[in-house]
Amino acid sequence: MAAANAVLDPNTALAGESSPLALAQQRLAALPMQKKMGLAGGLAMAIALLVGLTLWSSSPNYEVLFSNINDKDGGAIVAMLQQQNVPYKFSEGGHAILVPSQFVHDARLKLAAQGLPRGGSIGFELMEKQKMGQSQFSEQVTYQRALEGELAQTIGTLAAVDNARVHLAIPKQSAFLRDDQKPSASVVLGLLGGRTLSPEQVGGIVHLVASSVPQLATENVSVLDQNGNLLSGNRDMKDGATLNPTQLKYVNEIEASTIRRIEAMLEPLMGRGNYRVQTAADIDFSQTEQTAETYKPNPTPDAAIRSQQMSESISNQPAAGGVPGALTNQPPTPATAPITTPPAPGTPAAEGAPGAPPMVPINTRKDSTTNFELDKTVQHVRQPTGQIRRLSVAVLVAQKVKTDDKGNATPVALTDAELKRINDLTREAMGFSEARGDTLNVASAPFTEIQQEVIDTPIWKDPELTAMAGDLLKYLLVAGVAAYLLFGVLKPLVRTLTEPVERDEDDVRDVTLDADGQPIALPGSAAAQLELSPEARAALEFETKLEAARTMAKNDPKAIAEVIKHWVNGDE
Repeated sequence: MAAANAVLDPNTALAGESSPLALAQQRLAALPMQKKMGLAGGLAMAIALLVGLTLWSSSPNYEVLFSNINDKDGGAIVAMLQQQNVPYKFSEGGHAILVPSQFVHDARLKLAAQGLPRGGSIGFELMEKQKMGQSQFSEQVTYQRALEGELAQTIGTLAAVDNARVHLAIPKQSAFLRDDQKPSASVVLGLLGGRTLSPEQVGGIVHLVASSVPQLATENVSVLDQNGNLLSGNRDMKDGATLNPTQLKYVNEIEASTIRRIEAMLEPLMGRGNYRVQTAADIDFSQTEQTAETYKPNPTPDAAIRSQQMSESISNQPAAGGVPGALTNQPPTPATAPITTPPAPGTPAAEGAPGAPPMVPINTRKDSTTNFELDKTVQHVRQPTGQIRRLSVAVLVAQKVKTDDKGNATPVALTDAELKRINDLTREAMGFSEARGDTLNVASAPFTEIQQEVIDTPIWKDPELTAMAGDLLKYLLVAGVAAYLLFGVLKPLVRTLTEPVERDEDDVRDVTLDADGQPIALPGSAAAQLELSPEARAALEFETKLEAARTMAKNDPKAIAEVIKHWVNGDE
């Protein structure tokens, strides 16, 4: 028996293999070199495209790490990021440093541990770099610079403040009281875009600086913004010439409270949206203090004596009289006559004589002083601030709407009784006082619908839709490329390597059978390339006979019909 020298096709020769992987490897090995190179190039391009799309879709989202920092701090931050192997990039204007979102918080904490960013001002770190032999003046200047830096950093932490600079003028202490000078300070604030500071916040900054420097009064602290506007110099507001924000807030609260009470009464009666209420409150913020002392005499029955003093003097000497002079001031001595019997009154003999009558006093004086208790009232009155001097309220009520049979709406004015009821309810709700001079005006009119202007933003200008469309396009592109690689590259490749390839008639003609029915390769045929194994030869014999039967059926259908007829009839 002659051995078979060739096969019809490599695919046919390998048909007996049961492993698809081994069959694919053998088919790949049997391909021409040009097809192998093209297949390898396409597969490499597909893998590269898939990897590129994966990296592009999974690119990190960069967020702002720090913005609006000076060049010195920016260089230090970039150096630290390079040491930590953290990827970074700059914004378009170079005003911000961007890092991936997963590194933002970690990088900030690590940079804060290194004292970055310093913000352009250094605080008490200056005291750590003292030099040997430094003079007292240098130490004082260094301390002042450190204090200025600390205050600037503290003020810079406020929400509306971007940066701050503090200048302190601390005079040298003097032993003479008349040469003593008080310290002063100036603060320059750089506010964020569109931000402002309220007077309370400015006052807080002033008190912060004044409390940080000994003997610094709040009147000696000046605060300016980046535009040069003086923020702390509004003396009129401090003196009460205008209302301060606290007083304005109080007025707004009084008005809002009055409006809420009126609306709570009108809503169940008129329905929501069928009325409008406005009020104006005149508030008295003046401060008045009064002290009075009142004395009232006690009536006679209730008279209370505090003290009483009485004195009485009696004298029997005559009063002085006559011509002024030394002799006149002496009382005359009564004349004594020997013939006078008995002695004249007033003479020594008469006074000392026994049985003489007593002398009658010439002068008598009585003094009496009585002090009574008085009813004393001391009254100190301080009028409270924020009293309502007057309330003015205006109420506009919508007219009723009457709909006819055709569906046309017609406004109908309210009756006098309905307006009076609304007026009475409003007066009670607002606390109307005629003595205070309050006014109330209730009117009824048809309401006109206000057409709100709707700004139609184009779809391509909507940032949310744009971002959503970008993400959707990214995922669709990845899905499209993956589908192309799966169905356009991998699937045809697998089909080529695993499915058997049909042979044409030229391949069939290349095979002839010997006397024992074994296929032999004709000279110059494509099958004369490989030698068959015993297992492959059996498979090849079956395939060859089957192909020969197909060719015979195609060329001579009548003969095949006769053969099948004999098979059906059971003939050999």
